[in-house]
Amino acid sequence: MLGLAAGICTTVSVVPQIKKAWKTKKVEDVSPGMFNILIIAVFLWVVYGITQKDMPIIATNGVSLALNGLMLFLMLRYRKK
Repeated sequence: MLGLAAGICTTVSVVPQIKKAWKTKKVEDVSPGMFNILIIAVFLWVVYGITQKDMPIIATNGVSLALNGLMLFLMLRYRKK
């Protein structure tokens, strides 16, 4: 239960940033490097979860991977050229 709660908190932590970027269409203050590293990290967690056949790790990090990927997409879409 503790691991699942931690996974859910990690997963939803990016939602406020996504909402802000979506509404304001401003992403200049968000670090793409941080999101790249975070995406790599959660991808590795998904792989680890698969190797351990641990569904909570796979599910929470899979959703986190999608949300962080969405944020990276918004950063690429809304960044100033």
